[in-house]
Amino acid sequence: MAQYRSFFGHPAGLATLFFTEMWERFSYYGMRAILILFMTTPAAQEGLGLDIETSAAVYGMYTGAVYLLCLPGGWLADNIFGQQKAIWYGGILIMLGHLVLAIPGSTQIFFAGLALVAMGTGLLKPNISSIVGDLYTGDKGARRDAGFSIFYMGINLGSLLGQTVVSFLGEKVDWHMGFGAAAVGMFLGLIQYRLTIGTLKGVGEMQVKTNEVKKATNNKFAYLMIVFAAVLVFLLQYFNLVDLGTARGIAESAGILIVVITLVYFANIYISGGLTGSERKQVFVIFLLFIGAALFWAGFEQAGSTLNLFARDYTDRFIFGYELPAGILQNFNPLFIILLAPIFGSLWIRLAARQMNPHTPVKFAFGLIMMALGFLVMYFAAKVVVLGNQAGMGWLIVTYLFHTTGELTLSPVGLSATTKLAPRKYYSQMMGIWFVATALGNLIAGLFAGGFDPSNVEQIPDLFMSVVLFGASFGVLFLIFAGPIKKWMGDVK
Repeated sequence: MAQYRSFFGHPAGLATLFFTEMWERFSYYGMRAILILFMTTPAAQEGLGLDIETSAAVYGMYTGAVYLLCLPGGWLADNIFGQQKAIWYGGILIMLGHLVLAIPGSTQIFFAGLALVAMGTGLLKPNISSIVGDLYTGDKGARRDAGFSIFYMGINLGSLLGQTVVSFLGEKVDWHMGFGAAAVGMFLGLIQYRLTIGTLKGVGEMQVKTNEVKKATNNKFAYLMIVFAAVLVFLLQYFNLVDLGTARGIAESAGILIVVITLVYFANIYISGGLTGSERKQVFVIFLLFIGAALFWAGFEQAGSTLNLFARDYTDRFIFGYELPAGILQNFNPLFIILLAPIFGSLWIRLAARQMNPHTPVKFAFGLIMMALGFLVMYFAAKVVVLGNQAGMGWLIVTYLFHTTGELTLSPVGLSATTKLAPRKYYSQMMGIWFVATALGNLIAGLFAGGFDPSNVEQIPDLFMSVVLFGASFGVLFLIFAGPIKKWMGDVK
């Protein structure tokens, strides 16, 4: 066992996944920090010159697609590649996507780069998390949660580095040089992954499927879902419920599709997935966690859209006469993660030893309430702006502190809980579903940011207060139903 745990007391393979994810997040969050700023910058200043509503919708669709594609990415790993190869192929696509973004050119080239990054992340993201869970086979307690907290440090170390380097290069030197730096980050991640893949010792390789698993993962449902999605899009357009001629209309239809397809997907597995009674209850818990996560990310992911625009347009960013890039303020979230993740990871283990570790629904409630408190801070910051003053950076810093504490109690814990609750035959698909929650949250965040009008300052406090109300309300609901949810989880802690 001593040899097994060799990375901060955890499996050696965790180090491989830690640094691979670190470099992938360097590229993703680095590019995300400048994405909406680049799109809204006038063409005369070498940006795309899109209006805020269109840019925010594109931002929401892209960040949503990144996580929505985790569902087919999980299916491909379960049925064709295995997780290890899915990570490798995904990393290559991500690197190529950032290289395309680094090429100055038309809007079409820009969108092609975004598509490559989204497809690559859909392959890499759910499967690297699945392998982290597989490193702790048989351990469904606090140590697995602690392992995910350490893994989460890698995510945020990459985010901190990426948002610093890419924001500076993109905003202060050249937008496309920033995108190129993101490609270099993913390239380093691929090299590291290839050199150290032996530490995984076969975990995540393609396994020969039993007849039961083959039956559970057949293609019929996937084909039906594709047909269903196409029909639903047609009906939405036919009855003028969405306008597919605008970026916002496409984003709205994508959000409706995600909700409906997710409901149908869970219903299909629940009713005809060959699950036992206890597995059905645990899948239902995953569905509830999906709802909580989507609501949390709908607020949290405004860091790259609404809060980024607030930082650019209404925040005093001068230090000793130098104006910081707007995107660099997002670094406070990963900085707080790096500082606090080890504390939270050890806290869960210590509390578990005393039989005091809060159950997953309680942690989700806390996460949603912390997200709401962060926007309550921004409500008062917006009030300062309404009076005709620029807000100090401290408002955003405190907001990111609240959001970070919420993230640490919800995101790594939700990842860990999903790996513990998921039926084995749907393992990677359930990880994909977890990231679909992030997709939905990102889409909502992008659509919300479309209502952010720099010329109408008076509306901003009410926008922020609406996030406070829905975040706090659902946080309280998770607290109220924590008992039944805990019971449905069975032996999973």
